[in-house]
Amino acid sequence: MSASSRRKVHIHAVLFSVIGLLVGVAAPAHADPMRSRQWHLDAMKAEEMWAMSTGEGVTVAVIDTGVDDANPDLQGRVLEGLDLAVRTPGDEHTDRDGHGTGMAGLIAGTGKRDGGNGAFGLAPGSKILPIRLTLAEKAKNAAAGLRERNKSVPAAIRYAADSGAKVINVSLAFGGGSPNLEESVDYALGKGSLIFAGVGNDAEEGNEKMYPAATPGVVGVGAIGRDLQKAAFSHHGPQVDLSGPGVDMVHACGGGSGLCESYGTSAATAIASASAALIWSKYPDWTNNQVLRVMLNTAGGPTDGAERNDYIGYGAVRPGAALTKPGDPGPADVYPLPDLAEAEKAGGEKRAGDEPPKAADGTPARPQEPAVAAPTGAGGGGGTALWVGLGAGVAALAGAVAVWAVNRRRRTAAAAPAAPQPYPHHQHPQQPYSPYGSAPTTSHPDASHGPPPGHGPGPAG
Repeated sequence: MSASSRRKVHIHAVLFSVIGLLVGVAAPAHADPMRSRQWHLDAMKAEEMWAMSTGEGVTVAVIDTGVDDANPDLQGRVLEGLDLAVRTPGDEHTDRDGHGTGMAGLIAGTGKRDGGNGAFGLAPGSKILPIRLTLAEKAKNAAAGLRERNKSVPAAIRYAADSGAKVINVSLAFGGGSPNLEESVDYALGKGSLIFAGVGNDAEEGNEKMYPAATPGVVGVGAIGRDLQKAAFSHHGPQVDLSGPGVDMVHACGGGSGLCESYGTSAATAIASASAALIWSKYPDWTNNQVLRVMLNTAGGPTDGAERNDYIGYGAVRPGAALTKPGDPGPADVYPLPDLAEAEKAGGEKRAGDEPPKAADGTPARPQEPAVAAPTGAGGGGGTALWVGLGAGVAALAGAVAVWAVNRRRRTAAAAPAAPQPYPHHQHPQQPYSPYGSAPTTSHPDASHGPPPGHGPGPAG
């Protein structure tokens, strides 16, 4: 990789847009109700889960660009929070970018817009604690942005833990951690919280390890698409612990019409956070360690029988399975992921593999084809009901994927029933395929790619 390319990767690493910022655009006047376009809720059988849990009683902190509490699908769900943004007018309820509101919408959207025709979150009974950070674009340079992140994100994590947030959602990524960040994660875990963070959207352009997802004690979340494959843009490596839907995600958001369609590990992180909220709401006496252990144990894992791989981690989140047959949650005081104990044993070292393997010319090497995911048991749902069937799985990415690098900062498509205010960003059209059928014949270049022949996901349940 050239020096200019490395600078480009690093600069983008400290932007919120590295996780997939959101843009609302105009749609036909007679657009379908938003719920019918939320394929991930159908795949996860949300209505069946909501009969058991909606996330009520659980607060999810959203550390992001702010959350617009006036959004019709979020009214009554957003608490008073904290504004850590500098050089930015407004407060934690002011979202000048739209991203934070989008994450809140994926978690706690109520669908109340337009008489019940709005967008739902996976845990509509949960509450959102908004913590606003400064947009990284406002930093003087990449180094200044990184310093700002390693100051503001730890402060936000500590505030969330002190404020009683059981789940802390960090849908952003930057290219370097710090002792301050590690200490804040340890603090939050000690206060009983769980922290989820996106692993990044630049797998095709360096696959640099990103933080806070790579910080020991943080659950790193990758993205999969509706074709049940690892998304091409989603980073891979030892920092990937779980995966969730992150392609063609329709949800409430900030700015414009207040409804968006987006992609990114940001969205996948919000789905993982909402999954934890659903489980914790049903089992309120469990500790953070027990909730996470059950999430790991019920995830749809790799087909080769491995416990995890570097592409989907332990597998796709399946809160439906966790709600119905959670199994033994295990010890209350033992963190279930190995990285934290390994870091403590090594005197605070980061996870292994901070740098991706290099080819002979010094550029990042292509990884070997990963194993795909497959059913792990019997029972439950069919077709796309992969996350709730008691034995459904998820597929990981084959090594060779198509380049998706056309203005990766913000790529969205129409999802709003009313024309929004314009955003000065590139719009990338999406393929209109059904969430109920098989994988589309034409893949979205930003989304997912099929596994090698004979290695597709097995039938659900």
